[in-house]
Amino acid sequence: QVQLVESGGGLVQSGGFLRLSCEASGFTFSWYTMNWYRQAPGKERELVASVAITGRTNYADSVKGRFTISRDNAKNTVYLQMNNLKPDDTAVYYCNVHCGSRDYWGQGTQVSVSP
Repeated sequence: QVQLVESGGGLVQSGGFLRLSCEASGFTFSWYTMNWYRQAPGKERELVASVAITGRTNYADSVKGRFTISRDNAKNTVYLQMNNLKPDDTAVYYCNVHCGSRDYWGQGTQVSVSP
């Protein structure tokens, strides 16, 4: 079965950095676009970044220039490098794949940015 396991969250000060990882299993990783979403308290879940099978990337306007998504198909892992973090980046971050006509989600990892 499809499994997505995130890691790398934590508490950092504004201006700091974190690197999230998502290890995938149960499907052919290299065949699918991988996504990072986030959900802040009281807000809807939003798409943060995507990386296609070609390596093409897409970012939410709020993170452009600060976040970088990448993938390692040999390790079945997608990463999210987050630099210059801001308090508004505080959220639970989720790894996502749309596979076989449904969405799969990891358990989420908390990112908290203090002023």
